[in-house]
Amino acid sequence: MKIGFFDSGIGGITVLHDTIKMLPNEDYIYYADTLNVPYGPKPRDVVKRYIFNAVDFIIQQGVKAIVIACNTATSVAIEELRAKYSIPIIGMEPAVKPAIEINKDKNKQVLVTATALTLKEEKLQNLIAKLDNEHVVDLLPLPELVQFAERLEFNEEIVLPYLKEQLFKYNLNNYETIVLGCTHFPYFKDMFRKLFPSHVNIIDGNIGTAKNLKRILEEMNILNEGNGSITFYNSGIKVENKTELDKYNRLFKRLDIINE
Repeated sequence: MKIGFFDSGIGGITVLHDTIKMLPNEDYIYYADTLNVPYGPKPRDVVKRYIFNAVDFIIQQGVKAIVIACNTATSVAIEELRAKYSIPIIGMEPAVKPAIEINKDKNKQVLVTATALTLKEEKLQNLIAKLDNEHVVDLLPLPELVQFAERLEFNEEIVLPYLKEQLFKYNLNNYETIVLGCTHFPYFKDMFRKLFPSHVNIIDGNIGTAKNLKRILEEMNILNEGNGSITFYNSGIKVENKTELDKYNRLFKRLDIINE
């Protein structure tokens, strides 16, 4: 059986990319809700309806586990999804805990970037309240990065001015760690590196999510059934035309280059 991956758009490809490196002998379904992206600016109840429609579809394809490769969707619906379905549902959350743990200099701050909906959700607020004893965490919504990624707009001449504008009021030397708390954001990791001092750590939750998936599949003894194939769906429509498949291939290649 396959492993399902779900995201509002193409952000979850960054999680799938890291997962395939860890679990190359699995087969995958990737569902992008391209008709409804972005989720971040939309009302919570609307987003929840999109999520359940998508997960219902993925379940019908016959999968052994689903990764909700979207921080916003995880924060909005993960508990209700786990209550409804019997298969493992693995979620995402901004890597606040590892960010605080690696932040050795207590005079330095942690900057958590994500969508506005993720940042204001109770799930993240509770996590920060629990972990941030030194009050080092700052929050910054960067919604336009989702739109840039969905348009495959990775031109530095366009993206860097946006990032500089959003970061203008922050003293970047005050930070030791930046959290990319939306799965779309790792596409721009190279641009974050250009803006922040070299000592700053730039992390995301992708590897942790992949490790969690692997651990669960090992415990259930259902690893390694496939050959690494990926079937793509855009809002329930199977992707079969060359243009769309080429788009996904370009995204994988960009991640390979960024992570070299």
